[in-house]
Amino acid sequence: MTGRRARLGRTAALAAALALVLSGCVSWFQPGGAPATSTPTGEEVAEELAPFYHQVLRWSGCGGGMQCADATAPLDWDDPGGETIQLALIRQYATGGNPRGSLLVNPGGPGGSGVDFVRDSIDFATSAKLQREFTVVGFDPRGVGSSTPVGCGDAAVLDDFIYGIGPGVRGSDAWIAATEAKNAAFGARCLEGTGELLGHVDTVSAARDLDLLRAVLGDEQLNYLGYSYGTYLGARYAELFPERAGRLVLDGAIDPSAGEFDVTLAQARGFEGAFTAYLEDCIGRRGCPFDGSVDDARSRVAALLSSLDAHPIAADDGRMLGSGTMFSAVILPLYNQSNWSYLDQLFDDTFDGDPDTAFFLADAYNDRNADGTFASNGTPAFIAVNCLDYPSDPDPATMRAQAQTLADEAPVFGPWMAFGGTLCPQWPFLSSVVRAPITAPGSPDILVVGTTNDPATPYVWAQALAAQLENGHLVTHRGEGHTAYGTSSCVTEVVDAFLVDGTVPAADPMC
Repeated sequence: MTGRRARLGRTAALAAALALVLSGCVSWFQPGGAPATSTPTGEEVAEELAPFYHQVLRWSGCGGGMQCADATAPLDWDDPGGETIQLALIRQYATGGNPRGSLLVNPGGPGGSGVDFVRDSIDFATSAKLQREFTVVGFDPRGVGSSTPVGCGDAAVLDDFIYGIGPGVRGSDAWIAATEAKNAAFGARCLEGTGELLGHVDTVSAARDLDLLRAVLGDEQLNYLGYSYGTYLGARYAELFPERAGRLVLDGAIDPSAGEFDVTLAQARGFEGAFTAYLEDCIGRRGCPFDGSVDDARSRVAALLSSLDAHPIAADDGRMLGSGTMFSAVILPLYNQSNWSYLDQLFDDTFDGDPDTAFFLADAYNDRNADGTFASNGTPAFIAVNCLDYPSDPDPATMRAQAQTLADEAPVFGPWMAFGGTLCPQWPFLSSVVRAPITAPGSPDILVVGTTNDPATPYVWAQALAAQLENGHLVTHRGEGHTAYGTSSCVTEVVDAFLVDGTVPAADPMC
């Protein structure tokens, strides 16, 4: 339902998953002058929250000059005396040696690992200037990665759920029934593997965790750089804790008021637009897999997707390439214009009956390793969070009407993004969230970054969020791709000036 901040090089790095190498002993100060323990703010909180807000983090080396620690949080913030969970953190101490404080970073998802993001891609996540001025902190939100995770059984269960091809014609009564049954069975496996936490991985709970992390890190206010879904987490934080918000940057923004179908329709249009831009660049270029017009190419891809469930292509490992897997393979390179070349190879190979590139790209999207294991729990966490954040309508008539709208508005991608109501209504926990604007009255200035042809988080969402926030400021990147910081030098300069010096642009810089 929301976008992942994906880049093929980073995804491959995450699939390799570097093992943490813990230091054998802990001294009072780590190399570079970084203290081995945190100094919490010690702020006054309710008695039942004091053990959490006043806890001391103990950092240990975990490779590459990074340090790791775990924080403890309530499983249920409405019952802080009950069970607890662990939240995994990683940090790079400020390279300048005198940090202004912490800068917490979230890569999106939901389900993206901030620990992996900072460990493997800190130079993609933050500039050298930010690394010099701040201690950069990545964290895995509740349910994700190295934090107490959502678990849904072994790799074979997840493999079948993601790559399996269901019976029946898409949208038929038989297909809907089979899809609902499959989703209900997967949800039951997730409940069995996760327990009560499965009902508490919503974004409001994660935002309360974020305030806990701010306090135990010793920061009076939260400085935060959130990408994609991370913008929704940051906006929720500003709504809940406006007086504790410091400098927040939300890149690739999500509109908090958009409902499930609104999100799906906007993303379908976004991917359709990005794919059209790819085809306009491709047609007539040497090595382009398409002849004729852009419309001819779009029709050919739509026909391919429509044919795959009835006539899947077998891979060497026994998996069958169906429409869902092919859809994932196509959209991943659309997140970043520099990866469009993967689409040339994808279509060349698939039209020739070779599914290897399609599975390579889909596996990268799903963090699946070549041996059939998964490098992360990103997909189950993605579903678990979204099903708590977005109410969904399971009525077949409604879903079919929505499917028609999606096909009309996005003929290539829309049909494969329809029937979302077959998933979350079968989940063990239903959403009680009312989708509404976030205004965050009383918060300081917040930068909202949007890219004009972002396929995953369309530009209209950034415009909407910036307008909703009482002190929101829109920063526009005119270009292609998902998110802009680190891609646009103009956006990077504006964001760095805001985070380091508090400089708010007088008007949208239109980068």
